[in-house]
Amino acid sequence: MNLAVKLLREFKDRDTRHKLKGYRDKVELIRERNLEAWDDQQLQAESLRLKEAAKSGTPLDGLLVDAYALVCEAAKRTLGLQPYDVQIMAAIALHEGSLIEQHTGEGKTLSAVMPAYLHALTDEGVHVLTFNDYLANRDADWMSLIYRFLGLTVSAVQVGMSLSEKREAYAADITYVTAKEAGFDYLRDTIVLDEVDTVHRPFHYVIVDEADSLLLDEARVPLVIAGEPGSSGNDGIRFAAVAQQLEQDEDYDFDEFKRNVYLNEAGSAKAESLLGCGNLYESHNSHLLITLNCALHAELLLKKDVDYIVRDGKIELIDEYTGRVAENRYLPDGLQAALSAKEGLQSKAGGKILGTITLQHFLSLYPKICGMTATAHASAMEFEDIYTLQVVQIPPNRPNIRIDHPHRIYTHKEAKRKALVQEILSVHSTGRPILIGTSSVEESDMLAEALAVASVPCHVLNAKNDAKEAEIIAKAGEIGAVTVSTNMAGRGVDIRLGGGSPTQAEAVTKLGGLYVIGTHMHQSVRIDNQLRGRSGRQGDPGASVFFVSLEDELMLRFGIDKAIRGLKQDEALGESVLHSKIAHIQRVMMGQNFHIRQELNCYSDMVEEQRRMLYEERLGILKGETPMSPSEQRVRLYYIDKFWADHLTYVSYIREGIHLTSLVNRNPIDEFHAQIIQAYEQIPAKINRESANMLVKLGGSNDPAMWEKFGLKNPTSTWTYIINDQYMQYLQNPGSWTPGTIIAYWMRKILRPIFGWSKF
Repeated sequence: MNLAVKLLREFKDRDTRHKLKGYRDKVELIRERNLEAWDDQQLQAESLRLKEAAKSGTPLDGLLVDAYALVCEAAKRTLGLQPYDVQIMAAIALHEGSLIEQHTGEGKTLSAVMPAYLHALTDEGVHVLTFNDYLANRDADWMSLIYRFLGLTVSAVQVGMSLSEKREAYAADITYVTAKEAGFDYLRDTIVLDEVDTVHRPFHYVIVDEADSLLLDEARVPLVIAGEPGSSGNDGIRFAAVAQQLEQDEDYDFDEFKRNVYLNEAGSAKAESLLGCGNLYESHNSHLLITLNCALHAELLLKKDVDYIVRDGKIELIDEYTGRVAENRYLPDGLQAALSAKEGLQSKAGGKILGTITLQHFLSLYPKICGMTATAHASAMEFEDIYTLQVVQIPPNRPNIRIDHPHRIYTHKEAKRKALVQEILSVHSTGRPILIGTSSVEESDMLAEALAVASVPCHVLNAKNDAKEAEIIAKAGEIGAVTVSTNMAGRGVDIRLGGGSPTQAEAVTKLGGLYVIGTHMHQSVRIDNQLRGRSGRQGDPGASVFFVSLEDELMLRFGIDKAIRGLKQDEALGESVLHSKIAHIQRVMMGQNFHIRQELNCYSDMVEEQRRMLYEERLGILKGETPMSPSEQRVRLYYIDKFWADHLTYVSYIREGIHLTSLVNRNPIDEFHAQIIQAYEQIPAKINRESANMLVKLGGSNDPAMWEKFGLKNPTSTWTYIINDQYMQYLQNPGSWTPGTIIAYWMRKILRPIFGWSKF
């Protein structure tokens, strides 16, 4: 097996070298098209020629050399930027539909301009999907001088824009927008009752920035458009109180990786007594069992200042990959309500879901996709499996001279904490700037307190003080700076040596550059590499090191602490086998997360297929392709939307309890598919029946006032949000039910009713 993997890797490396050689050859052709002697009018005339050629059907491959040479000259004249050879190589790979890995500080923003310009020549529009609103606005504004010099329009979509502003922005040749906002705008388009209210035009070509985050970490996140939320009532408080009275081992068990919690026999009996509900496992009590499971999950597995913070009387979820507050993000309804109840807060029900789509399914609507990130190689197989995207590693413009030290591994957390503080104190005394990446808001605050005791001043960057991010990052590369951060400083953050001062930068360079310290290993090596990448940009000196304790959560999950048989010591462990074991753990976790994403696909792919079939019919009606009167059009659109929303409610209900079918030897995914297919097949008849009845009531009237009278209109208000879908997987994964849980289920579900036992 190892030989096969080695041969495959060698084949891929050879293929990459061959591609890079082809890119270099093409760069030479682009450089030979020297346009320095041309005046501005000649360059603009050349851009017009290329546009006419593209619109007349000339393949873009044949226009690439001329187009890229033109962009290079325009960048030099408008921004004073001369693209490096490696940036042009990256731009060629993006045109070919690859996912490029470019190191931090290598200029991905400029690389993307060349393929964006080339594909915009067809007049079909290009989207550059960014990580947040700030980057969309910044990049569009920064690169607009190039595009406009060459006769193209460019715009950025921002949250809060009016309908007309968004329509105008999407009509531009190149549009910068976050993936989520583009997805939400698509969902809004799917429920309009008049074509003039849509904002998107047909999708064409998309460049995904921070592609590993959007295509993998965020890919399964469902985007939701729903009716106005209402109050969820006070049931959550009752179930939270029950969960708080249950005891570990006595009443419930955790799965192997502490991702889920399950009632055992004694816990089921105690819960039934506290709730006064009888057998929890009777079908009529299934909603009680689900609600109690949510309460247990919220109480025992969701940790304040790790998974969420409470700010201004509201729950704000923290994105585990970025350490930032995940704006507009909610847990599935039952779990969100349970978490609010745990914190003694009033929960709002989500409102009826009108439409939903995952980022992965949304991105698949684009005929051509490419992406760029600083960390892709570690997940190359997953990119290929899910998106058929080939990862191409682009060499740096200057060699990376950052020193990545081996992990320092300690037997227990206290030894790690002491060594960490001592290391920071020692390095800080030299004046070298330090960036420390922590696992949570809680850990960043605790470390800051420990440093204060050691008389080391520091700036703290976490989800609680995210408003100060720009100010803190601007100073993070200055002499003597110590910055303690969550993963907020691990992606999309450019830390300049000396904080932008040339004199300070020279001094920091002599000290060895930015020193990055990680206080834990993340589940994905990609996230660790993002933190490392804050140091050593564009050939700068730098160093990184990770401090690891065998009592860290990731180590405990895999029982690595047992390897030392209770031995505790203050010095770092030197066993090389531990380093390889940690690397193995990360590979296993990445594999598990890949499996979770695949399993979630199995649930959502069928729903998306149904959505597309129904939406195709809806779009034909909206565009007038199906001959109908205006009243017939309005009626059918209304009932398509109504019954699709009803279907989504049913899908959600089925999915909440589908895991229980595994305990009677049925495959949950197969059962889920069978039930939603049966439900979907009934929708056309319902639409036809209700449409016919309504048309009789209208009497053929095309008067909009009559449509209003009978309620044939859009919801008075809607809102959009994002669901943390991975929690659905944890709540439903039957593979990790413990033997005790399964026995408890059978005894309470089957044996007690048969034999009439009141207790067992």
